Amino acid sequence: MKPSSTILFVPWGSCYSLTLIFSGSKIYLGDTMKTVSRPKSLLIYILSIALCFAFFAPKFVENKKEDELLSSTTSAVEKESKTTFGESKFEEVQNTYSTSDSKTPTSTKSGVITQENMSKQNTNSSMSGNFSPVYSGGLSVKGNKLVNSKGQQVQLRGVSTHGLAWFPQYVNSSLVSELKTKWNCNVIRLAMYTAEYGGYCTGGNKENLKRLINNGVTYATNNGMYVIIDWHILSDGNPNTYINESKKFFAEMANKYKNNSHVIYEICNEPNGGTSWSQIKSYAETIIGIIRQYDADAVVIVGTPTWSQEVDKAASNPITKYNNVMYALHFYAGTHQQDLRNTMVKAVNAGLPIFVSEFGISDASGNGSINTDQGNKWISLLNKYGISYCAWNLSNKAESSALINSSCQKTSGFSYSDLTGSGKWYYNILTGKTSLEGVNSDVTTTGGNNYVPPSTTAVSTTKAVIGTPAYTLKLSNSWTSGEETFYQYDLTLTNNGSENYTSWKVTIPFNENITLSSGWCGNYSVSGNKLVITSLDWNGNINKGASISGIGFIISGSSNLKAN
Repeated sequence: MKPSSTILFVPWGSCYSLTLIFSGSKIYLGDTMKTVSRPKSLLIYILSIALCFAFFAPKFVENKKEDELLSSTTSAVEKESKTTFGESKFEEVQNTYSTSDSKTPTSTKSGVITQENMSKQNTNSSMSGNFSPVYSGGLSVKGNKLVNSKGQQVQLRGVSTHGLAWFPQYVNSSLVSELKTKWNCNVIRLAMYTAEYGGYCTGGNKENLKRLINNGVTYATNNGMYVIIDWHILSDGNPNTYINESKKFFAEMANKYKNNSHVIYEICNEPNGGTSWSQIKSYAETIIGIIRQYDADAVVIVGTPTWSQEVDKAASNPITKYNNVMYALHFYAGTHQQDLRNTMVKAVNAGLPIFVSEFGISDASGNGSINTDQGNKWISLLNKYGISYCAWNLSNKAESSALINSSCQKTSGFSYSDLTGSGKWYYNILTGKTSLEGVNSDVTTTGGNNYVPPSTTAVSTTKAVIGTPAYTLKLSNSWTSGEETFYQYDLTLTNNGSENYTSWKVTIPFNENITLSSGWCGNYSVSGNKLVITSLDWNGNINKGASISGIGFIISGSSNLKAN
């Protein structure tokens, strides 16, 4: 028998065949050889064609659109990457997507890039995040979201260095590669202090600091990561204090990296000391304007009042003069909890694009006990909104916010036991793992600088001398918040003794009990009305007749508080 007509009916996910066989006066339906009348067969025939088109036509159009979109976006990315980095860089980025299943991003219906293996490793989906594991082209800001060159939201997750002048040894190619491949980081923040000991604007070696930044940018770019150049104001409080230095610095950086779409600029780390949002905004518009003279598209992060906590003030009066601007929120989970989370959510809902460029799970001083429960709540919330974040800090400083144990002298190749409680917690957040296989590394890797580790810094004495230097205390700022008055002091220490100090301790009495809010370049403790400060491992050496500065703190008390 010769079939007069054959129709394939293919619904979604399955395949069925319908065969109408004309044989003489009879018509057989499919393999059943069930006889049907000619009118009924005609109806079946028409319905089959209709069903076929109903299932095939939309899929055909959808596939055609997907093919066209894929072709256009691939061409666009290829064009952008070749323009920015050369053809070899585009090939490198393509290979990054394809060489490892654990690094393969997938696109969800919402357009947010995710990392599939993060969800598998960490059963709490709210902790896995909207994570973009690889370089995603030039970034921009769309509404309150950070997006890639395809317009998809991305979430950057990584680490911040400590002060480059104090811990330069961690800016090395091996460690940056390790952060990418073993920690799943896609961003590193280079924190360059402006006003503390060795700060860029207070006697630091500018050329060495810029060399460290260049090394960090190079290592991050070569590893397909983003890199934040951080103008790390702290004790200077108001970013306008050194605005002329800032203008020169960012003009140089923007001109140098104008063709490198891996670079993000953070122009004022943590404004404080009563600095208002209007003062910060004025500064930011000036600096962004200078950056835009050279780089029209780079993402810029702007600090917010009160150590980058009052994002609500920025949300009520955002910068509208320039595009691709984000706003910094910093938190330390031991101190900043639900109230600050509520503030952040309100700002995000108001349309503010937020970047958590610094956070820790210690208290606000960067020390004290860690709070993993509050840390987890923060991470879940950041992941919910796809907000990017960098953990403070990549060093072995003897404080609980450091990621590396103070006893560890490695500069790469870390094992799990080399990490602090903060380090282990964050490594688990990024990878879902509780083990890290270390490799051998050189202890004194310097990232291109003639660095001597703090523990081996040469001094002219052969014995340990704990000194009690004379101190000069300068009140640099004060402000009132509620019923408390805050006081910011700068401290200069002088060795008037007959021997060189290898470490030091000072006790500063006040006329009433005090509360410590923040301190830098020293270890701090309070006992009633006395503030006790001891040296760190890198600034304990004061030769006889010499002085050191850049040490400072913020305390609070009544409006009558003063040093005795």
